[in-house]
Amino acid sequence: MSVFSIILLIFGLSQVYWAWRGYAWAAKRIRSRTLLWALAAAVLAVYYLLYEMNLGGGRLREENVRLTLADALFAAPFRWWAASSLVAFLVVVVLAIPRGIAAGVRRVMARRRQSKEIESPDRRGFLEHTATLVTAAPFVAGAYGLLYGRLNLETTAQTIRLPHLPRAFDGFRICQLSDIHIGPFMPAEEIRKYAAIANAQKAEMIVLTGDFVTFDPDTQEAVVDALRGLRAPFGVYGCLGNHDGWAGVEDSITELFRQTGVRILRGANVAIQAGGESFNLIGVDFQSLHRFGPSPAVEHLLGNIEGLIDRNRVNILLSHNPDTFDRAASLGVDLSLAGHTHGGQFALEFISPEIAPSRLVTPYVAGWFQKPGSQLYVNRGIGTVFVPIRVGAPPEITVYRLERG
Repeated sequence: MSVFSIILLIFGLSQVYWAWRGYAWAAKRIRSRTLLWALAAAVLAVYYLLYEMNLGGGRLREENVRLTLADALFAAPFRWWAASSLVAFLVVVVLAIPRGIAAGVRRVMARRRQSKEIESPDRRGFLEHTATLVTAAPFVAGAYGLLYGRLNLETTAQTIRLPHLPRAFDGFRICQLSDIHIGPFMPAEEIRKYAAIANAQKAEMIVLTGDFVTFDPDTQEAVVDALRGLRAPFGVYGCLGNHDGWAGVEDSITELFRQTGVRILRGANVAIQAGGESFNLIGVDFQSLHRFGPSPAVEHLLGNIEGLIDRNRVNILLSHNPDTFDRAASLGVDLSLAGHTHGGQFALEFISPEIAPSRLVTPYVAGWFQKPGSQLYVNRGIGTVFVPIRVGAPPEITVYRLERG
């Protein structure tokens, strides 16, 4: 069973659980069985309608490139509920385990003393109140992530020291944008704002690391147009992501970008030259050793760039999937720039670095990583997918400063 299937199963269980909790809550307050059943039927009908609008047919509906009233009133609340209720259900399960163990221990001890277990009403009330607050936290966090967290952009400065970097590139700056995911919650006008922020960094080069669209191929013209204002002295380069492949726009969006002066590298390289010296910039489409949604597994990871590696120059790889880092390091790539994970999107890394959904599929969730002779930086991206929520993983534009060292 795939990770996605497991998540769907848990989501289904969570919805059954909250339906039962909601019915039990209403049953205590509504005496009329007829009214109770009518209310339950109405709630289920509304839920079914919202489910079909957002997830009908096993996929998200076609994406707009601007936020409509329908998106604000129907899509955003349902997706907030879907994410928050799933996380809250997991919290309930986690809390139930130690409470069940403690209750079992108390019963065993009571039997040994041949007495009846009596739990203090104050203690029981405190535990129930605490459990309610903890269970409500994901809903509050989800609202924060929807209304603020997904728009709380961070511009990250990252120094990358490369021992073989040519002197002409000492201090060279690269600005990275990733995971655009144009749609109602990342509309074209918002993308233009991020493009303007990227330009304002005045980096020598700008790179784009994939997932320009989400599912709808008809949004490709809008996202290219929103990014057409990107400018840098040494050019704008990019690679493609898994969603670009799933939408079937790999060839067409590459051509659209070419017309605006952006070069998408698909198993290709280009020499970036300055002062008679150069480094080797390489780009690849989404690659994985394991099947990822509609993306088939590749037999040889990064096999299409083995001949592009230049042992006499610094090699920088644009690869949407950070899982290519291990193979890139073995091939002699000095620096890999990736995206894909959204930093976990709904992460609790301020509690523990391990609490991020993306860690189910990759150890490279966000930030800087190193192997002997090779480095990786995973950008958190600016867009969202499935749910327009970011918690503990704010959107990011990264500015790298290359230094000899």
